[in-house]
Amino acid sequence: MKDVGFFAKIFLGREPADFRKQAHGLALLASHVMALNPMEDRALFIFTNKRRSAIKALYWDQTGYALWWKTLERDCYHWPEISREQSKISISAKELKWLLDGVDLNKIKTHEKVKLT
Repeated sequence: MKDVGFFAKIFLGREPADFRKQAHGLALLASHVMALNPMEDRALFIFTNKRRSAIKALYWDQTGYALWWKTLERDCYHWPEISREQSKISISAKELKWLLDGVDLNKIKTHEKVKLT
């Protein structure tokens, strides 16, 4: 898989995906459920299973879909809370690295951004 810093947009699906789905099935989820273009350049789509013990990452790689799969032997991923109104959530590359490392994104509190006028 390309380094997560390569991707300009990273999206997490709200609902667990059926992991029998392969690249084309997950692309349909990105398109119909998340209302996004799965062939968008530098966009990464992350899905998880019901137990949150595995993730699949999907992206378009100029000539076809690339699919990356990681299963945890123990523990589970701490999926961020997504409201019922949302079908997806956008995260940064840093947040994705934290998610892959087992960090609970719901509990992270970073410095508040300041806008000077």
